[in-house]
Amino acid sequence: MKLSKKTLFKLKNKNKKLKPNKYKKLKRQALRGNVKGTLERPRLSVYRSNEHIYAQIIDDTNSKTLLAYSTLNRSVRLSLSTGRTCDASRLMGEKLAELSLKKNITKIVFDRGPYLYHGRVKALADGTRSGGLKF
Repeated sequence: MKLSKKTLFKLKNKNKKLKPNKYKKLKRQALRGNVKGTLERPRLSVYRSNEHIYAQIIDDTNSKTLLAYSTLNRSVRLSLSTGRTCDASRLMGEKLAELSLKKNITKIVFDRGPYLYHGRVKALADGTRSGGLKF
């Protein structure tokens, strides 16, 4: 069920019984229609929690995760005290780009999910760009 932004906005304002998780799921499905990963350009999917940020490079044609990285990884955790800062996200993006270049992945499609392109999500994207990946 793909819905446009206008329809989602109407649903959110009109139906007060629509739960936030349901709205987030509808919003994600609306975005996912435009973002697809292939073997040449896999999808970089981002999940952000209150404490950490997680990223996966996914090939949607084969439904395979090619690479995964998070602020829980030892190299990031040792260099920073907490995983909830923009600095941690930027460092994680650089490490993710370094690992993906070793696997010959140079071009990706960025999937921010239901999150705004702001703050930690933007820092992750900037880190991957500075690491050598192209969006």
